[in-house]
Amino acid sequence: MNRFILFGLILLISCAEKSQFEFEKMETTVPVVLPDKNPDGWLLAFIDVETTGLLPGYHEMIDIGIVMTDLDGIILDSLFFRIKPEHPERLSDKAYEINSFDSQRWQELGALHQVAAVDRIIAFHKKVAGKKQVLMAAYNCQFDAAFLDHLFRSANKTWRELYYYFVLDIPSMAWGLGLKDLTSNWILDHYNIPDEPHIAELHTGITGAKVNVRIYRALLRYREELIEENVKIKNPGIVRFGKARHNTLRAGKTPAKKIVGQAAASLFQNDNP
Repeated sequence: MNRFILFGLILLISCAEKSQFEFEKMETTVPVVLPDKNPDGWLLAFIDVETTGLLPGYHEMIDIGIVMTDLDGIILDSLFFRIKPEHPERLSDKAYEINSFDSQRWQELGALHQVAAVDRIIAFHKKVAGKKQVLMAAYNCQFDAAFLDHLFRSANKTWRELYYYFVLDIPSMAWGLGLKDLTSNWILDHYNIPDEPHIAELHTGITGAKVNVRIYRALLRYREELIEENVKIKNPGIVRFGKARHNTLRAGKTPAKKIVGQAAASLFQNDNP
């Protein structure tokens, strides 16, 4: 009996030490050159998850899609797989309507256990990102980040090892451009962008992640068009620069950068009282 108690204490201490180590890694900061100074040193990971419900920690992830891109939204690689939840009985009716989760079907489709799922994500990240910094991006990002956090905790790991502290939220990007349609229907229609399937059997994390990339790229285009339109209004003699202008801006050259920068600044001239 004493042997069992001793073994239990050793195991408890070991887990506590590991947990403390994980927390220390989360809070350890090293100097990072931010994207505005080193855009080529950063990538975006567009993440979308399907779950058994809305409550992280009670409901669980059942699949995940990750699309890794550069900062312009150019796709580098993608990952998708299904995950076996520990408590499939907690599946909500609404979640079933959205993703058609079924334990037997997931088994047949090769769903991974949670620890194996975390290992798969880490391996993908290391393969694609290497030593580059990665920002997580998602649609309603707090939802996906919370579920990802619980998945990683189930394997005694933290997603902070993979992704930078900040998380990018796509509807917030649109809101900052004056687009208050939280569904992104306007931007999809405006640029004739195909939406993801809304048939439950076809609706997965990877279809969501891919449409999020398309929306992100459309928002970049929309922002450029806003700036260009403002340039034309403020400077009628200036013609549209197109891709050459975009490349000039990225290279940080003038006078295009200065002209468009002034136009962008004028968008906010009414902020002051």
